[in-house]
Amino acid sequence: MSLKDDALPALSNDFVPPIVCGTADLTTFAYQGNGYDALMERIGRSCIGNPPMLEDTARDYDTAIAAQLAFRRAEGLNLLDAALATSQIYRVAPPSCDTPFDTGTSPGALLRVLALVGPGDLMANTPLDFLTNYLNVRLDLLYVLPDRPLPRVIPDHDVAFFALGDADPASLARLRWLYAVWPRPALNNPRFLPALERDTLSHSLAGVPGLCSPTTAAVTREDLDAHLYTGRRIEGFDAGRIPYPCLIRPLASHAGNGLARVQTPNELADYLRFSFERHFFVTAFEEYAGQDGLYRKSRVAFIDRQPFLCHMAISSNWMVHYLNAGMTESADKRAEEARAMAAFDHGFARRHAAAFDALHERLGFDYYSIDCAETRDGRLLVFEADAAAIVHLMDPPDLFPYKQPPMHRVFSAFGDLLRRQAGLAGPSNPARGAVNPSGCRSPTKRRRG
Repeated sequence: MSLKDDALPALSNDFVPPIVCGTADLTTFAYQGNGYDALMERIGRSCIGNPPMLEDTARDYDTAIAAQLAFRRAEGLNLLDAALATSQIYRVAPPSCDTPFDTGTSPGALLRVLALVGPGDLMANTPLDFLTNYLNVRLDLLYVLPDRPLPRVIPDHDVAFFALGDADPASLARLRWLYAVWPRPALNNPRFLPALERDTLSHSLAGVPGLCSPTTAAVTREDLDAHLYTGRRIEGFDAGRIPYPCLIRPLASHAGNGLARVQTPNELADYLRFSFERHFFVTAFEEYAGQDGLYRKSRVAFIDRQPFLCHMAISSNWMVHYLNAGMTESADKRAEEARAMAAFDHGFARRHAAAFDALHERLGFDYYSIDCAETRDGRLLVFEADAAAIVHLMDPPDLFPYKQPPMHRVFSAFGDLLRRQAGLAGPSNPARGAVNPSGCRSPTKRRRG
């Protein structure tokens, strides 16, 4: 679709899209141990708040999320397509059924945020509601769909956030044009999205003092076959062969899906034998275990260049994910994470301030995050940078009480960023709570549905 055909929508204070539970609400509910049937009951209750003509659309949208949370990805994406065929705009459910939003005029009053998002799975866009659910924010989601114009009318808003985590060249050109001409202040310029690609980021950070971003190359199956059977050099690596051990993963994978460490050419050949993929990233493996043999990986969010430690996972496995690191089962690991969060500003952040600055020079987003560690010689080891990683406060407060203050600092800083960009004075409203069984967020405390 030509950019000249992509007219900007009219802004309306009266437009009300389908109201949905959204990703953060349903993910939190599932994280508390509720299965698919309980998710569907929750969705059914929440849809009643919509006008009859919008109930089915809202239900399809939320069911698409529930299906993905139940590891039924194809079904979820089909349901999302059905919902988007009816509506390109959704409103995340308000904090209370009785008083939809605090629309007062105080500095902490309602902030209207419009997120421009794209189709795809739960990792396709910045999951803003994990942040805004703790603020007095009305969050609307506008889907920018390939080969389909924007709606003629959308809700008016104070600030827009370009939340797509990735884009093909045609979509990127469209997003850059929309960002340049958008009628309201906007955050997260999409022109930086290409810099997040693993190979691009690795190349751009090569040689930065105090920073380690292991060599990464995008390769085809044919490239790897030629390397294995003829000894051809892999473009992007200095040596005549891939430095073993190395990491391999499908090109578009996230969250460790399809990721493996291969120690020898034979192991690489075995990996390819059991994969149907045609395109991969290959990364030199940097050993980063501590002296105790444990691996530590941190997620650091940057809000207007200010760093915040959102979690630190500790594992005996090099492939560290917070959910499988055993943090819930280990008081010692939680105690170490608590110490890391308490000391972050004067410890980790200060040690790596120059490396953070180098990242900001290459990634000009207003909000993004990195997964990182420290090498054995003290450098910042960057695994990936992402505009769509989840930052959350879903962990049980009785086991993780130390997370409450630092994560509320994250939410407040994000709210302040939104308000500054919108030209509104005053700090953001503090936490407004999570979700109660009716499908609306309680302004006082988190409840189990």
